[in-house]
Amino acid sequence: MEKFTVFKGLVAPLNRENVDTDAIIPKQFLKSIKKTGFGQNLFDEWRYLDHGEPGQDSSKRPINPDFILNQPRYNHAGILLARKNFGCGSSREHAPWALGQYGFRAVIAPSFADIFYNNCFKNGLLPIVLTELQVDHLFNETFAFPGFQLTIDLDRQEVLSPDGTAYNFDVAPFRKYCLLNGFDDIGLTLQHADKIKAYEAERILKMPWLATQLP
Repeated sequence: MEKFTVFKGLVAPLNRENVDTDAIIPKQFLKSIKKTGFGQNLFDEWRYLDHGEPGQDSSKRPINPDFILNQPRYNHAGILLARKNFGCGSSREHAPWALGQYGFRAVIAPSFADIFYNNCFKNGLLPIVLTELQVDHLFNETFAFPGFQLTIDLDRQEVLSPDGTAYNFDVAPFRKYCLLNGFDDIGLTLQHADKIKAYEAERILKMPWLATQLP
């Protein structure tokens, strides 16, 4: 998992409340057993004018010019600004996969659905909770200034705007540690690889029959 330390990126404003995971990545794309390739189908039903299916070449599909991510000024945005209760609905982990594979490293909102919030940390995506007043201000700034960027400093737990305003946010120490070091659940386990190998070797010495392989 990619480390998250300090990130500066273009902000894209998604001015909708209660965005559920089926909107983030529609259910038909959950058929894939791969963990990659979901970025092109992020917000599929909003980005395109036709119905999308897995394996379809999205570059040839008609886009919705009114959807915010299809506007040229938000090309290559790395920070998504959202409204309250973002990520509600089903608990699909594909939602943070799609956001991350599209290019987002962080989502800022007044509140998140709990399961989505936790899934973000497990997949290298930083969900940041700010007050509704702060989020309102950031929406106004984003709409007013083309190319509006924010800098996120995870170690200091700050979102920094171009005018020098710092917005502090909370993050659990364990989640912060994992993101700063790029550890997902597997990465955390592998930090103890030597102890695991030593335990397995000792167990085989005490119970050698466990090493017997069936024909």
